[in-house]
Amino acid sequence: MLSSGNRNVVRRNAAILPAYSFLLGLLALLGFMAIAAGLKPATNNLAIPQLFDKMFPDWFVGFAFAAIAIGALVPAAIMSIAAANLFTRNVYREWLRPDATPKDEADVARIVSLVVKFGALAFVLFLKTEYAINLQLLGGVWILQTLPAVVLGLYTRWFHRGALLLGWAAGILVGTWMAWSAAFKSVAPLTLFGLDTTVYPALVALVVNLLVAAVATPLLDAVGAGRGSDETTEADYREEAAPPIEALAEGPGSRS
Repeated sequence: MLSSGNRNVVRRNAAILPAYSFLLGLLALLGFMAIAAGLKPATNNLAIPQLFDKMFPDWFVGFAFAAIAIGALVPAAIMSIAAANLFTRNVYREWLRPDATPKDEADVARIVSLVVKFGALAFVLFLKTEYAINLQLLGGVWILQTLPAVVLGLYTRWFHRGALLLGWAAGILVGTWMAWSAAFKSVAPLTLFGLDTTVYPALVALVVNLLVAAVATPLLDAVGAGRGSDETTEADYREEAAPPIEALAEGPGSRS
């Protein structure tokens, strides 16, 4: 959402997301197949490769391994492009060069995307693999803390901008501390009203985030903290006008 060029990109990705999630479920089933086949891989990452190696002929195993290698590059490429667009549109154009042309943005995005790719490669080659898993967990914890500021701001102006920032900071601190205290596992222990359970750290952090934002909003209003100016207009919430059918049929430059 933060790196998209327009609302149609968000709509298209939202429509494809269920299919992507369904495919992830099919991959999970391959793990159960490995268990049923009696495999005992040294690590979870070896379950599917060993399953292919046991169940299929050599030529197909080579084909499957190549597909795994190529498939691993796809999400990395997508994430590097998204990171480059995020930087170009929200940092470079907004703060460093407001008069940048579309060509300038594209050139900067290409450079940033390349830097991100080499950074990821260096991370894999020179740091422990477990660090990548830890950052994956922390990434989910951190990105969820943008929900109140980014999403709630689309539906209500009740929250003070300073309160949203304080809530975000509180959520980041709580979520990071819970993940670290649980040795970066997907769930962390929680004792609440005498009930001992385990929870996803991001959810607890999100609750803290919302509580801090809700409590800090009236306090900041009471002390007269400025809310800033709302630069959105009514047109920002309207659909883009679709081009006439005649224009689509004729196309650019078709008229004499």
